[in-house]
Amino acid sequence: MSEHAPASAHVRVEGVSRHYGEGESRVEVLHEVSFTIARGARCVIVGASGSGKSTLLNAIGGLDRPDAGSIHVADQEVTAMSPRGLTRYRRHHIGFVFQFYNLVPDLTVRENIQVTAQLVRRPLDIDELLRDLGMEEHRHKFPAQLSGGQQQRCAIARALVKGPDLLLCDEPTGALDRHTSLQMLEVLDDVHRRYRTTLVLVTHNEAITGLADQVIELQDGRVIRDEANPDPRPVADLHW
Repeated sequence: MSEHAPASAHVRVEGVSRHYGEGESRVEVLHEVSFTIARGARCVIVGASGSGKSTLLNAIGGLDRPDAGSIHVADQEVTAMSPRGLTRYRRHHIGFVFQFYNLVPDLTVRENIQVTAQLVRRPLDIDELLRDLGMEEHRHKFPAQLSGGQQQRCAIARALVKGPDLLLCDEPTGALDRHTSLQMLEVLDDVHRRYRTTLVLVTHNEAITGLADQVIELQDGRVIRDEANPDPRPVADLHW
């Protein structure tokens, strides 16, 4: 552990850079990005489209490998893991929630969650999770029978059933209207309190930073703001 990293750091990113393409088509997406996120924190990473937010989230989640720098999660160096190690890391430690729900259309809500539950030895109770997320009455429905907000709740339940240490959310309200977005943020805030999961949420919506314990802002692949929020606001007080 770096001598400058706090003992309670859950995520530690040091000097991470990533580019795509070569020659004239080369695009530098991340430039020596560094920060730490405390265990149990709600961290919002904000920035305009193309600022590198999703690339950074994918690197933390082990879906993409940076060109330089290191990423440690719970004292494991993600950037040094083998492909098999990354699979175990994602399976046992990471929950992903994406803008587009990626539900299996031919499976019911409960079956979509069950597929993920089977990946781990001690999954959370699916029926209890559905009750917590207000989805119990929809458990036998197929994704096409659900609203956008209900599909996103199913996606959150699928991510949580593994009991992950770290929940990574990539624009989870991006496909939702304002009213449904606020409902979804209430769900994520409740999930954070109930399951004590470290939450990292990527968004282009500056208003969402109000609920965070920590705000990181990216611009052109660089961190231009990394600050604690001493007074996080309830979701009901967010306005956009």
